[in-house]
Amino acid sequence: MVTPTSTEALPGQAGTQRTAFQCLAAAYPHHQPRSITLSVHDASSARLALRWLKERTSHITDQLDAPHARPGRHWLTDEAEHERALTYLTTGTAYQLTLHDEHTRYVLVTYPPGPAA
Repeated sequence: MVTPTSTEALPGQAGTQRTAFQCLAAAYPHHQPRSITLSVHDASSARLALRWLKERTSHITDQLDAPHARPGRHWLTDEAEHERALTYLTTGTAYQLTLHDEHTRYVLVTYPPGPAA
């Protein structure tokens, strides 16, 4: 049986669970009224959501000046924090990573599956 990966329930299946982890990266420029979506992704497992988070963090830190990239680079090598993120996701809690430079805040977040809306 194929399980739907969207947040929409199939007809006759009220209360079904989403099976995809939602992943989002956004930039919040200072002094701007709106955010800029950088990436949206559905991952089929907590490990794949973490992989997406690592890839996006790497892409963002590659574009930051060295002092601002340092926290992201540290996070990329922090295995204990990666395990913490996996624990959060597998137990139903979202995980968020925030990076910034002088002009912009970057927010990367993964949401575990939950009840369909």
